[in-house]
Amino acid sequence: MTAGAPHPGTWALKGAVLAYQYTLRPVLGCNCRFYPSCSDYALEALGTHGALRGAWFAGRRILRCNPWHPGGYDPVPLSPGAGAAIQPVPKG
Repeated sequence: MTAGAPHPGTWALKGAVLAYQYTLRPVLGCNCRFYPSCSDYALEALGTHGALRGAWFAGRRILRCNPWHPGGYDPVPLSPGAGAAIQPVPKG
């Protein structure tokens, strides 16, 4: 496996989420309280953080998607090194 190539576990989990999106979601409807939807969030978390950490983020999100939570905008957290590349632009 080359450096930077997704882990096979990541591919398997993404495949499971995509299978859900193409089979069950059209039947059940998109009733998620959050934006992006829980399955889109899971795909992004798996792509950003890998299989283990991405599944952790997705699982936490799914547990929060219930009638007692207000929902709203909930983006996937950045990977630990991603914030270091963003520098503020000096004015003037």
